[in-house]
Amino acid sequence: MAERVPERSEIASEYKWSIEDIYKNNDLWEADFKKAQSYIDKIASYKDTFADGAEKLLGYFRLNDELTVLFDKLVYYAFCRRDEDTRVAVYQDMANRLEGLMVAINGASAFATPEILSISDEKLEKYYKDCPDLELYRRALDKIRVQREHILSENEEKILALAGEVVNSPDNIFSMFNDADLKFPDAIDNDGNSHQITHESFIPLMRSEDRVLRKSAFDGLYHTYESFKNTSAAMLSGQIKALVFHARAKKYSSTLEAALSRNEVDTAVYHRLLEAVRDNLGLMHRYVKLRKKALGLNELHPYDLYVPIVSGADDKIDFEQAKAEVYESLAPMGEDYRAIFKKGIDERWIDVYENEGKRSGGYSAGCLVHPFILLNHKDTLNCEFTLAHEMGHAIHSYLSNKNQPVVYADYVIFVAEVASTCNESLLMQHLLSKSADKKRRAYLVNYFLEQFRTTLYRQAMFAEFELKINEMAERGESLTAESLCALYHNLNVEYYGEDLVVDKELDMEWARIPHFYNDYYVYQYATGFSAAIALSQRILTEGETAVRDYIGFLSGGCSKDPITLLKGAGVDMTSKSAVENALGLFSKLLDEMEELLEN
Repeated sequence: MAERVPERSEIASEYKWSIEDIYKNNDLWEADFKKAQSYIDKIASYKDTFADGAEKLLGYFRLNDELTVLFDKLVYYAFCRRDEDTRVAVYQDMANRLEGLMVAINGASAFATPEILSISDEKLEKYYKDCPDLELYRRALDKIRVQREHILSENEEKILALAGEVVNSPDNIFSMFNDADLKFPDAIDNDGNSHQITHESFIPLMRSEDRVLRKSAFDGLYHTYESFKNTSAAMLSGQIKALVFHARAKKYSSTLEAALSRNEVDTAVYHRLLEAVRDNLGLMHRYVKLRKKALGLNELHPYDLYVPIVSGADDKIDFEQAKAEVYESLAPMGEDYRAIFKKGIDERWIDVYENEGKRSGGYSAGCLVHPFILLNHKDTLNCEFTLAHEMGHAIHSYLSNKNQPVVYADYVIFVAEVASTCNESLLMQHLLSKSADKKRRAYLVNYFLEQFRTTLYRQAMFAEFELKINEMAERGESLTAESLCALYHNLNVEYYGEDLVVDKELDMEWARIPHFYNDYYVYQYATGFSAAIALSQRILTEGETAVRDYIGFLSGGCSKDPITLLKGAGVDMTSKSAVENALGLFSKLLDEMEELLEN
């Protein structure tokens, strides 16, 4: 009999997050929502005033800070309450009303960027001199003004804005097609039993020890996408054409430059990542060969890539054990860092267990009051790593919020995965250090190797595919199902090597990757992972100095560009060294895995 998912009322309060720390009740939220509505007119009152003097510009930024703090509370209360139980209509309504208010406020503030850009450099410097308090916002102003050459005339910008819905259509169409309309046949296991294939169930099916089931799920999923190959190609082609249009309209040299400039990242970072990974494809080929041998297969196919090499070593790890082991693993970070972890546990930042209607998965919400973490803990190793991961995000948010003014408290996506993955790396090295059982150790090493394969190599391959299809479109080449499949096939052959049989079904994998509709996003998983591995290794070898630098990075928010912040922590993402160092650890893990499997 399947275990029943409890109602939220059945979960003990100590395992539920303390959202009441934001608002004690819904009435207080409603009062602040009305207050936030009043800011629409307050913001609009600053229109055509920035030329009048520094005090007006300062007043606008301070007003924006006030609204940021207010919105932060409104958003996190509504969205976290909604995610506790998605069936509760009142919180769905709150979230929907907030989205409408955001649109209205963005409309009211649309004047700000053109007016800031119209201020001459000489006049702005005089503003700083006349009003020293404005200095706080110099970086924020510089980030706006550096985009000057990419800001068009008022009428041109209006036309681009009007085209926004059209430009976003491919993403919306893909979402409807992929999430709502697409249905897959059931997969059949070795005993003839049926298993439903969904986007959520596919990877768990790929991890099954039943090879008949794995192949059935693999064929069922990709044959379905293949039957819509031309539609899928048209959607992705439309997305890329929209990016090319926007980049050219905004006078960028490429779609890559247009996308990376938003996070102040030079395109060289992207190219260095791909160069470093390509230089080390031999390590991935070696891992694939090892996997083939360990599984005892004459032929290794894509549906054999996710099944654990070592089975039966995934012990039950309840939440109490998980939090104790994660806390222990963070000892190299020092007591100040661990005190924040303990604070998060004791003050109920975390919503631990699944309940009926609760949102799936896990996330960290970097609320200014204090962070909140949503989990759906099952007593598995993966869930233990999820705790370490989300606590990494939470502590990053806590330190940035504590040490930066509101305008610079939030950090950009480029660095977001660094703190979470660094915690995971420290946990893994801790578990390995106290694991004497060879089978258990081999299981852990395999888990770590898979993180390298899926987060560094696989995401880099996605990033290379994305770059190449954008370059094809920029050259005026057609993105057809045939050209996309051919490119994707060749990349898989190159990345995985001769020991993987790249089945033609895998050629359609590009059609199911939603990240390709979020331009140049996936590379950040690979760079973040590489930076995190490099930082965790430095912390373990250099100790206090490395920790101090790392805490400085976590406390930096967006007070500097992300590359500079990471350099301060000891990682230079403009060179290939961080990626190469991470892959050096991958090589050592391969050595150990080969040795463990031989004995």
